[in-house]
This record gives sequence, structure tokens and C-alpha cells, in this order.
Amino acid sequence: MFAAIDWARPWYHSVRAAAAAARVDSDFGAASIIPFFNAQAGARELCNHQGLPLAFVPQSALPEGVAYEEFIGATGGVPTRENLHDFFNALVWLSFPRIKRQLNALQAAQIAQDGVGKSRGPARDAATLFDENAALLVVHDTQQGRALVQALRGHDWRTAFIGRRALFGEGQAQVWLFGHALMEKLVAPYKAITAHTRVVMADEGYFALDRAAQHAWLDAEVARQLQDEGLSKASFTPLPVLGVPGWWPQQDEEFYSDAAVFRPKRQHATRRAG
Repeated sequence: MFAAIDWARPWYHSVRAAAAAARVDSDFGAASIIPFFNAQAGARELCNHQGLPLAFVPQSALPEGVAYEEFIGATGGVPTRENLHDFFNALVWLSFPRIKRQLNALQAAQIAQDGVGKSRGPARDAATLFDENAALLVVHDTQQGRALVQALRGHDWRTAFIGRRALFGEGQAQVWLFGHALMEKLVAPYKAITAHTRVVMADEGYFALDRAAQHAWLDAEVARQLQDEGLSKASFTPLPVLGVPGWWPQQDEEFYSDAAVFRPKRQHATRRAG
């Protein structure tokens, strides 16, 4: 199962260091993944938003009728199954602990306010989308960078991925995957995989940092934004992941002309008065 992951793929760069530290460069075989990740969580002194030590626990530790997010907030325990989905979730906890902690704080607060109903509600739903399927797009805060963001939000894919392609090659636009379900899908990549993407504008100081320092800055900055601003679905813009320049072969005009994947912006009908 774990041996199927191609760690050389560019979309795994955001969790590659954590995977190496947890010694997951080859299949675990019959061994449980939980002790490997708990060793790393302990070494990094990770905790939840209440300051409780973070630990990965078997799924059976989650009591019946208690929400997953509520349990993490109350105990620091992250229920974990022996599958790819929870494997990547653990890697994201190790890679972006501040963002994960703040997301859990938002989810736990929403559950405390509204309880666990049939639907999550808009705030908790947005947090779940972020947790499962988010990508973070860091863009240099320049005129060119802002034009790239405008093109993406307008679904002007040719301008974003062909006309502004050099920004990705020069490192002025970076995509960091965050969602663990998104990472799981990309074990067997297909063209239609699309991320809910949060844009993070950064100045030249960020782009002068080495990769590890950029990673730490991003974790702290997005966590701060979530704490200060909260989260809604309006925070996201769609991003077909294999369209990121350099992330897939043969990214030519024909590739980006596939309207089933690179969809035009939906036009909202104007309501006629009278």
C-alpha cells in the first residue's frame, strides 16, 4: 500500500521531509504506522489548541457518538486507521502542525456551539474542505503575481499556466499541497483532480528563504490568518493540480483545452427586474 507512493512526484514535496523522518521511504509491511508517527510527534512536542500533547491513537479509541474533531480537541488524540488516507493525515500533522491545530480549534468551537447535526454548517464544512482537499498557492506580491491570481480566479487557464508559466519556474509562484485526501488521490494521479486552493501573498523576503524556512513561515502565516479571519468556502479557488507547470508531461495547448477539467468560469444569470 505505502510502497505505491512515488515520493519523487512534485506534489509530495510538502510532506517529504516528515515522511523521511518517520522512516516511510519503503513499505511498513505488517508494522503499525502509529508508533512511527508518535515518535515524531513527541520529538517535535506537538500539541492541540488546548496545549494537550498530540498522539496518534487507534480508531477504536474514538467513542461512539463523539465527533472526530471534537475528540482531537478534547484529548489530543488523533484517531488513525492503517490506510493511506490517515497515513497522509498524520504526515500533514507533522508537516503543518500550526495550521492543523488552528483548523481543529475552528472545528471544535463550531461543534461546541452547534453540536453534531446532520450537516456540518458552513464554517465547519469549509474547515473540512481545507483539511481534506486544500492546496496553498504562495504568490509573490507583485503586479505579475496579482495578475496570475486574477487569471486563476477567473479560470483563465491559458494565461495562468502558459502565459504566466515562468512565475512557477522562477519560484515566484509555489504550490504546497495540504489536504490529505488530495494526496491520497494523487497516489494514482488523473487529470481531473482539483484542489480547493487558498492564495497566500508573500513579499520578496519569503522568496529569499530556503525551503525549510519557507515551510515554517507558511505554516505560521496561514495559521495566523485562520485565527484572525476564520474560514469560509469563499476563501478557495479551484486548481486542477496536474495543470501546475512542471507537474505533468505534455502541458501544451491541447492539454489545457480540455474543458472538462479546465472549466470556464460559470456565468451567473442576471435577474431581470419587473
